[in-house]
Amino acid sequence: MRKVKYKRPKLTSYQLGNIFHEARYCVIEASTKSGKTHGCIVWLGEQAITGGGGNRNYWWIAPVYPQAEIAYRRMRDSIVVSYRKANESKLSIRLPNGATIWFKSGEKPDNLYGEDVYAAVIDEASRLREEAWHAIRSTLTKTQGRVRIIGNVKGRKNWAYLLARKAEAGEPDMHYSKIIAADAVAAGILSAKEIEDARRQLPEQVFRELFLAEPSDDGDNPFGLQHIASCVAGISSEPAVCYGVDLAKSVDWTVIIGLDSNGAVCFFDRFQKPWTETKARIREVCGSTPTLVDSSGVGDPVLEDLQRGGSMGLSESRPNFEGYKFSSQSKQQLMEGLAVAVQQGRTTILEGPHRLEMESFEYVYSRNHVAYSAPEGMHDDCVCAHALAVMLYRSAKGRQPASSWGGHLERQPEWA
Repeated sequence: MRKVKYKRPKLTSYQLGNIFHEARYCVIEASTKSGKTHGCIVWLGEQAITGGGGNRNYWWIAPVYPQAEIAYRRMRDSIVVSYRKANESKLSIRLPNGATIWFKSGEKPDNLYGEDVYAAVIDEASRLREEAWHAIRSTLTKTQGRVRIIGNVKGRKNWAYLLARKAEAGEPDMHYSKIIAADAVAAGILSAKEIEDARRQLPEQVFRELFLAEPSDDGDNPFGLQHIASCVAGISSEPAVCYGVDLAKSVDWTVIIGLDSNGAVCFFDRFQKPWTETKARIREVCGSTPTLVDSSGVGDPVLEDLQRGGSMGLSESRPNFEGYKFSSQSKQQLMEGLAVAVQQGRTTILEGPHRLEMESFEYVYSRNHVAYSAPEGMHDDCVCAHALAVMLYRSAKGRQPASSWGGHLERQPEWA
């Protein structure tokens, strides 16, 4: 029998104390990029090395396949080639002792039943379906296998949050821990400068959940219900210095929102009309005032027609109608700008559809970005128009083309 010498990779004290804890169930709510994934890769590998044999199975479960693939690559690359047999198509790693580590998606919980699993890691647990947790728990029954449940905090309305509260309350054989950004900074994993930059750039709720492991009292609303309420006001009588226009798509509404020199809403219109009448109304309202228009999809030809209607007056070569194309990344930037304005009290919100849309708006975040949208069956036209207007206002009131902003403005307004 061949002997293999194993040396554990360097880990922080909080990785060792919380992931390698003796409890069967360890629930860890942690800051993003704090080392929880790396620590659990080491833990699961050691479970397979020391307890493996007889074709025993060890699982890593992520909400979606690409996330499972990330952990698979990291585990694969950490093991010497001669001591593992990797299967790229099945995302599995077989060790010399007969143990196999599988990296799976929890998207289809029914596919997880049936196997006997000797240890498991549930990654990004707050984003995983509860049915997947039920299936994973069933696979650990016969083996009495251990499990590590890790992830960022994401509101209070999910099974991972509730399970964490049970662990925190001292349920038998459960261990709870919280790892925040300051812990990672102290351990040399993250830089304090980067954390402060994230604090400035992200909406308050997103930052507190991602970096401080503090659940939002407002569920998944990116603006904050209390902040929204504090911004509700009547319409301003001052003239508009910029407009945001969200164009109707299918059963949606076209919304025009104007902001005055203080960032307050001074114009609001919401309607459903044929395109010819829609363009005429936008020209009538916006005139030569700087206006940012949603130019995604059907908005592109509409924008071209609007741009033929005259210039902004600042430059003969630049029309006052500027386009903004929505993508997951550009919408994230747009909504985070609106969230900052609302949370700092730098804009206003009108009672009615405007406030209702703001309060129902949601976000879902992954490793790479935050996706913002209205709940299924609801509208976000007012939110998008307001966000477009705020972006134009934040660009020093329209003195730079929207296409040049890229999130790094050469000239910041006084409240940016």
